[in-house]
Amino acid sequence: MDVFLAAMLGFLCGSVPFGLILTRAAGLGDVRQIGSGSIGATNVLRTGNKGLAAATVLLDGLKGAAPVLVAAQFWPGMEGLVAVAAVAGHCFTPWLAFKGGKGFATAAGVLAALAWPAMLACAAIWAITLYLSRISSVSSMTSVIASPVVAWTLGYPQVIAPLIAIAAIVIVQHRANIGRLMRGEEPRVGAKS
Repeated sequence: MDVFLAAMLGFLCGSVPFGLILTRAAGLGDVRQIGSGSIGATNVLRTGNKGLAAATVLLDGLKGAAPVLVAAQFWPGMEGLVAVAAVAGHCFTPWLAFKGGKGFATAAGVLAALAWPAMLACAAIWAITLYLSRISSVSSMTSVIASPVVAWTLGYPQVIAPLIAIAAIVIVQHRANIGRLMRGEEPRVGAKS
């Protein structure tokens, strides 16, 4: 029963579509009708509202971190399960016909709660990759793929399996981006549409 409750806590917290809620509340319509059709911060940024995009990143990260921290108090040892469930909830939200975002900000939030030094190292990897590539999806995928290795290197072996599962979810959610990268069509940050 505890496993089910812990997983449901993570999934339901992760499933709140903050990008969609914020853009609708700001009178910008349905963020799923522009860009990639995602509910995440990168797509919210395509509305031209940097403040809403920043708020989306923060809230998507918090909805990942919060259930992991709650699990640490009430279900010690289940933090990894809750982390994976939170990312899955964001990517496959039941409120939007099991469609959602790419999962990167929520993955960053759960990593911060699981092993904050690893999150800081992955944030540096993300920033360096973004600076070099100027492609948001490349930096996101690179940092989630690196996260299990970073966690192992920094002495957090207990989070490696959940981080591998999270990386798999995030990569699957980036499949359209991968296709565009292979065709040389993936947009660069700051480029005109």
